[in-house]
Amino acid sequence: MISVKAVIIAVGAIVLCAAASAAQIDPALAKVLGTFDQDKHRDLRGVVVLRDGRLVAERYYNGATPASLNDIRSAGKSVTSLLVGIAIDRGKIRAVDDSVATYWPDSRGSAVGDVKMRDVLTMRSGLAAFDDDAASPGNEDKLDAAADPLAFLRSIPRAHPPGSRYNYNSLTAYAAGVVVAKATGGTMADLAKTALFGPLDIRRWQWASDAGGYTKGQGNLSLTTRDMAKIGEMVRGEGLYSGRRIVSAGWIRDSLASKFSISDSDPFADGYGYFWYSKVHEINGKAVPVSFASGNGGNKIYVIPSRRMVVAITSTAYGQGYGQRRSEAILKAILSTHESP
Repeated sequence: MISVKAVIIAVGAIVLCAAASAAQIDPALAKVLGTFDQDKHRDLRGVVVLRDGRLVAERYYNGATPASLNDIRSAGKSVTSLLVGIAIDRGKIRAVDDSVATYWPDSRGSAVGDVKMRDVLTMRSGLAAFDDDAASPGNEDKLDAAADPLAFLRSIPRAHPPGSRYNYNSLTAYAAGVVVAKATGGTMADLAKTALFGPLDIRRWQWASDAGGYTKGQGNLSLTTRDMAKIGEMVRGEGLYSGRRIVSAGWIRDSLASKFSISDSDPFADGYGYFWYSKVHEINGKAVPVSFASGNGGNKIYVIPSRRMVVAITSTAYGQGYGQRRSEAILKAILSTHESP
């Protein structure tokens, strides 16, 4: 039997497809978004707010439009997580307890080859890779500059036992993309086109590949703000969109579930799942749990089930701390304006 929740989410997704022509803008939310016209930093791009899958607020800044593609940076890691789930749903990857070498035999004997996918997806690979340290052997800039990225990945030594320590880095997200490619026999962008973007009616997107032709699972994905919101709405629907199953509900729940706390190292998050963050915000005296994808500069896909909302934010404040603070401020302003019925 189809649940009432599933029907509501499916109807909302259908409405979203016609958002541009049938939007019912919430005046209070529109006013909130208008206040950011005065932001002194001229690099905010767009904000899209959905409630029950319907477009209720949308605003663009500094020359951006609904058609603008935005490099969402590390928010792309969360999309990589969705594609790992799709590969598992299709039986191409058997389980997160399989090692990287199960699908990439050439990695056997290297530190990365022994790592379980579970530890890849939670940034606990144990590899000597840290994006905030330019001297780190597996720093993302060194990965980007590598003539042979797969050889580079195999060369990175182990710094800690796998599963023992969270250490944010792009190398492990890249490894996840390599596993998807090896397991499916095509590029991760190919899988995204047919199994994720196509079903979501996402037609304009770009996803960069590396020197070896592998899709950059660590980021380098460009989407419109509206299409980011579509992804968020599918996640809010636990893998359902417009009545169609895109990703299994179990994978969505497992991906979003916090595996451990990262609040001591990340002021914007409480916990970390499979390349998805979580945080509980206190809004007008009430706890509001939020799951989200996060990228450099303040690029966000916020999923707020208790409010039946999704908020997508795009920004080019790359490398600027205020970008993350501003996006959180936008989220809080929206949540403070919209109370649960």
